[in-house]
Amino acid sequence: MSQTAQPVIEIKDLNLGYGDIEIMQGLNFTVNKGDVFIVMGVSGCGKSTLFKSMIGLKAPAKGKILYEGKSFWEQDQKEQQNMMKSFGILYQSGALWSSMSVGENVALPLQLYSKLSSQEIQQKVAEKLKQVDMEGQEQALPSQLSGGMRKRASLARAIVLDPTIIFFDEPSAGLDPINSRKLDDLVLELRDSLGATIITISHELPSILTIGNNSVFLDMETKTMIATGDPKILLKKSKDPRVIQFLTRGKTEK
Repeated sequence: MSQTAQPVIEIKDLNLGYGDIEIMQGLNFTVNKGDVFIVMGVSGCGKSTLFKSMIGLKAPAKGKILYEGKSFWEQDQKEQQNMMKSFGILYQSGALWSSMSVGENVALPLQLYSKLSSQEIQQKVAEKLKQVDMEGQEQALPSQLSGGMRKRASLARAIVLDPTIIFFDEPSAGLDPINSRKLDDLVLELRDSLGATIITISHELPSILTIGNNSVFLDMETKTMIATGDPKILLKKSKDPRVIQFLTRGKTEK
């Protein structure tokens, strides 16, 4: 990551809700180029709603989400879709099509959004599978893969269009500690090799404190953000008991 902060995403005075039900209000934070940015907080605080607004699935009640200075929700649908081509998204479930092979799943975004030939698509699929340590798995069905392999196959699909921003929804969910650590390492490798910016929802403390260099902490009680910054620095310097409770799981040092 360069030493000069370069804003990629700016959240300004954002309110989130469903109808008359307010979920979050007054969100203001910045994600810089090359960040591994963590959205954290207890279950039910609004992380998923924020995630949906950032990836274009749900309009906020108020405020702006800027991508390199352009307000996403103030664009027409065509321009929104064009902006979303720079997004890669890894959903918690992986969301692979069960009736399609790994290769077909990874190829789908290229078939929909690129003008590559069939041969070029095959080459790109092979390249991305190799990048996530899934080389030669094009013919496998999702049901034949382990949990860790399904995550990596889903990740290959998420990066096949070479996105500049990659969103992860609980990437380590359902993985054992070894595979979770491997996925963390892979996230950092992809951040560096693609020059991408990472935004991830996570409850996994080892991941948060290992790969995160920036974050926002959403608080369910006050319905707003109560901290932002490097999680490791928040752990050492935050005076807010809710932040410390979350980052230590209540096991503070004596």
